[in-house]
Amino acid sequence: MRKKLIRWTKIIVTVYVLLGIALYFFQDYILFHPVSLKKSHRYAFQEPHREVNIPINASSNLNVVQFTTSDTVARGLVLYFHGNKKNISWYEKYTPFFTRKGYEVWMIDYPGFGKSTGKLTEENLYKWAGIVYQFANSKFSADQIILYGKSMGTGIAAYLASKKDCKRVILETPYYDFPAVVRHYLPIYPVYLMLHYQIPTHTFLTRIKAPVTIFHGTDDGIVTYGNSLRLEKIFKPGDELITIKGGSHNDLFNYPETISKLNALLK
Repeated sequence: MRKKLIRWTKIIVTVYVLLGIALYFFQDYILFHPVSLKKSHRYAFQEPHREVNIPINASSNLNVVQFTTSDTVARGLVLYFHGNKKNISWYEKYTPFFTRKGYEVWMIDYPGFGKSTGKLTEENLYKWAGIVYQFANSKFSADQIILYGKSMGTGIAAYLASKKDCKRVILETPYYDFPAVVRHYLPIYPVYLMLHYQIPTHTFLTRIKAPVTIFHGTDDGIVTYGNSLRLEKIFKPGDELITIKGGSHNDLFNYPETISKLNALLK
């Protein structure tokens, strides 16, 4: 009996260590699911748009797609930071919710996503957000710019808002920080020590001057609703959490409460 217990203990410890090593060295493949595109690729978007490429250095290119509004003069700009999968093509379907209200929508692809090239690091995510903001601010005043983040993009939008002025911050299914998301799936590992990415949304939130609105569904199985409840505890006056009962991670725009509130924010 004792020998069997020792043997199973060794097996469990070995599996634990091997999985931990895999998480540490392959975390980028686990956390991010980009789809790259050739520079010659032509987007088949139905929304009117223009494409801009910003060279960062010899090996890095920041690709931006600017979705325009039919209004003669745009009311403002939504800088949209998308999630961890595919590329801008996957998120283009959300742009009409903003363009029909008179706002342009600029989406960037992160390094390795779509036509953007370069090394994906937390530092570069912040750096690129700052670059696209500077570009946007040359055409729109700060009080015309809304920073919008979805899922992975919420931490990036929050970081940018903690550094730059804007009209409003809207976060769809945000996380407290990156380790909080991973710990939900792997509670037995010291993820705060293992992850290369922290993206502490909670820290950024305390430094944001603009009003913040969060949308989160109670049935979100990817970034759990508890993340937003933790963020709500550090709200300043004027910040708000819009709870979508029954909403999951990618269906919040199917709920009239989301559309109604978003329309009110875009007035």
